[in-house]
Amino acid sequence: MADNNTTKDFPKKRIQRQSLHLEVADNLRDMIVEGNLAPGHRISEGDLCEQFGISRTPMREALKVLASEGLVEIKPNRGTRVSEITLEDIEEMFEAVSGIERLCGELATKKMTEQDFKHLQGLHNRMTDHFNNRRRNDYFRLNQETHNLIVKLSGNSVLMEVHQNIMVKVRRARYLAILSVDRWEESVKEHAGILAAMEARDVDLVGKLIRDHVYKTGVTVKQSFNADNSNSGDPVLYANGQ
Repeated sequence: MADNNTTKDFPKKRIQRQSLHLEVADNLRDMIVEGNLAPGHRISEGDLCEQFGISRTPMREALKVLASEGLVEIKPNRGTRVSEITLEDIEEMFEAVSGIERLCGELATKKMTEQDFKHLQGLHNRMTDHFNNRRRNDYFRLNQETHNLIVKLSGNSVLMEVHQNIMVKVRRARYLAILSVDRWEESVKEHAGILAAMEARDVDLVGKLIRDHVYKTGVTVKQSFNADNSNSGDPVLYANGQ
């Protein structure tokens, strides 16, 4: 029997543009990661709407996105606050990331092309330049881009999806680590070592170096966490980007 259904038989549904609230969410996410909106900070919708030049509707939709990512908490009649991070959160996140990025690094070493490696090398050169000129925020963004590219070069869509989901929270914890000058310098050297091992196609060494790199970052974050708690008395991780 022929199907006589036409588009007019379906209920009308308005398609809404979503780009604005997603753009707002991106900006707020960066503000949280870089410490401009600290853990526990109460978010003023009015002030942010004025700052961004938008109405409350896209702002509220953006906050819902961040709430789904665990970056903010929306409580009825109590407003919205930036989520806090506990020591247990840090330990669990870096345990997961070290395993995921190690496997991705090994797969990427096997699968990457010469052009892929040149891309990684170019990112590293730019990161080194940012480090030498103490441009922390620029360095951090390229650092994230490098880690994400290695995961992408693994060619494993499942690992890429899991990594993307967990990195939303890890980003602001990881940012704190580069605020330590010693760890920042050490991290740059570790990236150079990882690239050298990838260029040599030494799969096992790449996996070990990435695992150790992520582990050391986690240790630095936990140390900063404990130091901040000792000074403030509050169980909160502050990633101050100044």
